[in-house]
Amino acid sequence: MKQINEQAGKGMRMDYRKLPIEDLDSNIPQGRGMIKWAPFATMPEQFEKIASMIEDQMKVERPILSDDRLEEMNRILKRALREKRSVRVEYYYDGFRFHTDLKLIQVDAWSMVLIGQPMDKTDEEMVFISFIDVLNVVMI
Repeated sequence: MKQINEQAGKGMRMDYRKLPIEDLDSNIPQGRGMIKWAPFATMPEQFEKIASMIEDQMKVERPILSDDRLEEMNRILKRALREKRSVRVEYYYDGFRFHTDLKLIQVDAWSMVLIGQPMDKTDEEMVFISFIDVLNVVMI
């Protein structure tokens, strides 16, 4: 502590980042922690509203795909069906982008839906993804 006081007495500015750890006071108070946020939790409606506002800020707009990109994805889907290969589908849902790996079962042009079985699931669960929501298709 003598070194710190001598430097302060000479009118020098102290930079605590440059001091050795042994010279720093290890008796630092911890503060109130989460207690200081307790008043915000007393109004659950406000807390929920703030959480929903934060989630809304993270949402993105639905991208608009060009005709060339749509045609390319159509060719990839037809080839994957013909060769019975799996695909990774990137899709848009409720303001967010997701992706999933599917064993493609059917491309239903009438109802405009991709039908597949997730690669990570072993049961008979089916996934239906609307053509409108599909952003990208890659064969794996």
